[in-house]
Amino acid sequence: MRTTTLANRAMKPLAAVLLLVGLAFPLAARAQSPNCDTPLDVVRLVHPLTRVGHKLMTGEPVTIVAMGSSSTWGAGASGPAANYPNQLAADLNARFPKHSFTVLNAGVGGEEVPDMLKRFDTAVVAVKPDLVLWQLGTNAVIRDQKTSSQDSFIREGLKKIRSVGADIVLIDPQFAPKVIAKPEAELMVSYIAATSKQEDIDLFRRFEAMKRWNVVDKIPMETFVSPDGLHMNDWGYACMAKGLGLAIAEAAQRPVLSATAGSRAAQ
Repeated sequence: MRTTTLANRAMKPLAAVLLLVGLAFPLAARAQSPNCDTPLDVVRLVHPLTRVGHKLMTGEPVTIVAMGSSSTWGAGASGPAANYPNQLAADLNARFPKHSFTVLNAGVGGEEVPDMLKRFDTAVVAVKPDLVLWQLGTNAVIRDQKTSSQDSFIREGLKKIRSVGADIVLIDPQFAPKVIAKPEAELMVSYIAATSKQEDIDLFRRFEAMKRWNVVDKIPMETFVSPDGLHMNDWGYACMAKGLGLAIAEAAQRPVLSATAGSRAAQ
């Protein structure tokens, strides 16, 4: 009732615009709706998302599991509605209004890959998702862990995801002051990229996308990073969800044969 009352006091055209914006983004993020325009060539996934694409063709609901640590859980956000998994769900349901997308947040603050792996059977395998978004690497960088120490655990996690036939997208660390101050940061980003290529799976280049906001688009880092200098804020999570939603939508609707041919031609 309060929303209706406020809308009646405003000009009708403006109220209509605000209503449409409200459908696209969670309530907690409306005040900081992202004015970002990350190009598709930055966020584009190399491989088609065949499982998600099949669900779109058949009209079946799509279940996504967001596995990760605090930047998946939503540290730095004003509330649960503003974390990236919830904003991604809103974005995908807005892009595909005739389909149902559910994004389950399996983020636990402070975890590294070995910790996450212990939860895979219950948080991933048991759910039988269509897509798993696996955010990893940040805590290892912050704690000065060597990139190679993650290798066997990552591959075991990928094996578990493959056992349920889900599409896979890795998400690398965030471009934030406390991350880029570490000498292992760029090495971890390169390592995750190399792993995704070796394992023939997709990668969402969060580090590169956020770096572009700052370096190319000249957006001050405090616009998308919380005061702790590590986690994203509402604007950052919203912008990440927007780019990830674009990437998922394009990859899920991409013809598999033409994408495969294009990949071979590029080699």
